[in-house]
Amino acid sequence: MTKSQSIEGKIGGRSLIIDTGKLAEQANGAVTVRYGDTVVLATACISNEPREGIDFLPLTVDYEERLYAAGKIPGSFFRREGRPGQEATLASRLTDRPLRPLLPKGWRNDIQLVITVLSADQENDPDILAVIGSSAALSISEMPFNGPVSAVHIGYINSELTLNPTLTQLENSQLDLVVVSTKQAIVMVEAGAQEVSEDIITQAIKFGHEANQDIIKLQEQLQQVCGKPKLEIPINEVNPELVSAISSMVDGKLAQALSHPKKLQREQALNNLQKELVEGLGESFPEEDIISAFEARLRAEIRTNILGKTQRIGGRRLTEVRPLSCEIGLLPRAHGSALFTRGQTQVLTVTTLGSIKREQQLDDLGIEETKRFIHHYNFPPFSSGEVGRLGTGRREIGHGALVERAIAPVLPKDEDFPYTIRLVSEVLSSSGSTSMASVCASSLSLMDAGIPIKRAVAGVAMGLVTGDKGDYAILTDIEGIEDAYGDMDFKVAGTGEGVTALQMDTKLKGVSLEIIEKALNQAREARLFILDKMNQTISASRTEVSRYAPRMYKIMIDPDKIGSVIGTGGKTI
Repeated sequence: MTKSQSIEGKIGGRSLIIDTGKLAEQANGAVTVRYGDTVVLATACISNEPREGIDFLPLTVDYEERLYAAGKIPGSFFRREGRPGQEATLASRLTDRPLRPLLPKGWRNDIQLVITVLSADQENDPDILAVIGSSAALSISEMPFNGPVSAVHIGYINSELTLNPTLTQLENSQLDLVVVSTKQAIVMVEAGAQEVSEDIITQAIKFGHEANQDIIKLQEQLQQVCGKPKLEIPINEVNPELVSAISSMVDGKLAQALSHPKKLQREQALNNLQKELVEGLGESFPEEDIISAFEARLRAEIRTNILGKTQRIGGRRLTEVRPLSCEIGLLPRAHGSALFTRGQTQVLTVTTLGSIKREQQLDDLGIEETKRFIHHYNFPPFSSGEVGRLGTGRREIGHGALVERAIAPVLPKDEDFPYTIRLVSEVLSSSGSTSMASVCASSLSLMDAGIPIKRAVAGVAMGLVTGDKGDYAILTDIEGIEDAYGDMDFKVAGTGEGVTALQMDTKLKGVSLEIIEKALNQAREARLFILDKMNQTISASRTEVSRYAPRMYKIMIDPDKIGSVIGTGGKTI
């Protein structure tokens, strides 16, 4: 067995301990991370042989909640943990998203990270420990990795930024922000907020990035003591003759194909051009090399147009939002419904009201046992013009939770509106930022249902294209192709008063605080524009709920008569 090593540091006034060499010795990398009485085991395993016929990084992240960690017995019939719940799925995504861009793009051996929650004190959230543990496990393993990274929670309580607030403290916090960063840059941010200003969020991100540096140093110490020699990164060189041949064949044709304003027409034109290249060059070069080189040429064309000419697909300006339309009351028997369309992205959201007994029962490691507000997001294959399986995957769960987080701050309190509320967003057409379209449709649908929300909520996705010389362009309301060939997807949702949710992912090894600040301010301008369009359709909630919704009545009882209502031993009530 490898000699046990332990590294300890103080984070937010509490000890963070990273141990290795004691558990899971056959994994390529394994650590336990303890913060308070919350303990997670993170392991990294790498397959010996590359997977043939794939063109992506085969990374899998599994987050396993064990209810014994919080002294609970599962509530299912079998009294055993089943498929991961929503919180476990979100924790898996939270770990995957910042680590993926720091692994070599050309790597084809399977990588599996398994995070097991061994102890949960229900005060310190294990989700950030999953990120730290996975980073540490990769750092000490043979896997090439541009880390380490660290993650912290930032709260905003009594007008002060708080590092790693407890779950109890977060109940009184205006902000719950997760910041993941390397030594040099910010890799991911995710937050829910109570209409917090962009300035405070920028300060919180900077605060979190600085706090991460101490945890990164701990991992570097561990790596120096027990890190294994790194494997070589496979080099995929592009044949210069193939690049030259493709450039001469697509010259002028590529720009014409990209000029189509409609997504399906554009994709068909690009597919035809790719097919023409394969037929023309197939005898001289392998088909997969031709497709790969064409993808690189397409990516370069899109990015050069944006950086050099400030020219986006469809001719939009960098800060321009696609054409919008809003409709409400589409479904006659639904309690509330709304259709939001932005460009070729279209979402229908339906509201359903139920009694408090219809609250969702939670069976996880959190401190909450029920949930009264639920948002579900569906992304059927027809929405992108494809044939595929129907079902709910990690993406659907992640997008649904982000929208739920964005809307929750404007909902009425339980005592003022004693209903269980369920929203379902059906993506009918997809061409970028369906989750933010779902935020807009959800806000409209709630108002149509007569639910007295504080204010309308809108969302927009921001993109980024960077150049070799430090130049960059921030794009408002990105389309799918700009997301695919760009460097960042930064979703920001909120009201006219402030931000209620945000989520940033990047394909780079991180982005600067300057870029994040500019993206936030540019997103605010777009959000206010969208809110104005939404308010032209409906500016306040209807005065009554639908006649098809259940009705709740409150009866005030004279305190002197309460005994009569209850009866002896509760017999009457």
